Amino acid sequence: MVWIILGIILLVIIVLAIANICIVPQAQAYIIERLGTYHTTWHTGLHFKLPFFDRIRSKISLMEKIADFDPQDVITKDNVKMRIDTVVFYQITDCKLYTYGVEKPRMAIENLTATTLRNIIGELELDNTLTSRDLINARMRTTLDEATDPWGIKVNRVELKNIIPPKEIQDAMEKQMKAERERREKILIAEGTKAADILTAEGKKQSMILNAEAQKQEQILLAEAEKEARIRRAEGEAEAILQVQKATAEGIRLINEANPSQSVIAIKSLEAFEKAADGKATKIIIPSEIQSLAGLATSVKEFISTDTPTE
Repeated sequence: MVWIILGIILLVIIVLAIANICIVPQAQAYIIERLGTYHTTWHTGLHFKLPFFDRIRSKISLMEKIADFDPQDVITKDNVKMRIDTVVFYQITDCKLYTYGVEKPRMAIENLTATTLRNIIGELELDNTLTSRDLINARMRTTLDEATDPWGIKVNRVELKNIIPPKEIQDAMEKQMKAERERREKILIAEGTKAADILTAEGKKQSMILNAEAQKQEQILLAEAEKEARIRRAEGEAEAILQVQKATAEGIRLINEANPSQSVIAIKSLEAFEKAADGKATKIIIPSEIQSLAGLATSVKEFISTDTPTE
């Protein structure tokens, strides 16, 4: 009987021991209370708690969390009402402070984000609000990080997800954007037309320059050709004159070598006189020397007739 009781007690102890063995997974932490008071924080690994004395107060994820809050109504410095929704990226760095520092941490972050956003937007006008997202994000992150530090929370990033101005403001902005696009299109068209005109003018200028250069080259080539032709004609004429002079000199040389008689000279004179008296001259002056040659010409004629055989 005693052995049975001891066995039961041993079995109960084993069951309790096994039941109080705890394994903490990666990226998590457990808050342990002993007798209702904070005792320790368990991190990744194998742990054992005392039965009936220790209890797990909360299990906390150490991964970065994302809090996407509903749009908040804010008013700008120039009294324009709009709606802005934000996204907060935060991470738990101190599990004890996160557990005991604030009740409902997520709700606290949401309310703190809304009030901070209203304070920052209230200092900006509409145009600055729409164009200063980075500034607003940085200021909100700094403010939230400082405010949540006693809660064991680190705010890594804050992003303005949407900025929704009133309907009439949206319509005015759309009209302004449309007018701006039309203005830019007109500027681009004007610049394109100007560029096209410049290119056309440049093309005409280059064409005129090329035409002038072509005409210049043509005139130069024509002048060169005319010059060359004149040089060739002059050389031909000079060569012809030279050849005539050479032929004349050769004829004179041959005549001198032949030692012609006075009769031959007279006959040549008559031939020259015949060419001179071709009927065009109105007056002919006959030298006295030629008159004496008439009888000589008659004698030569008779001599030729005598030597010619009769048929």
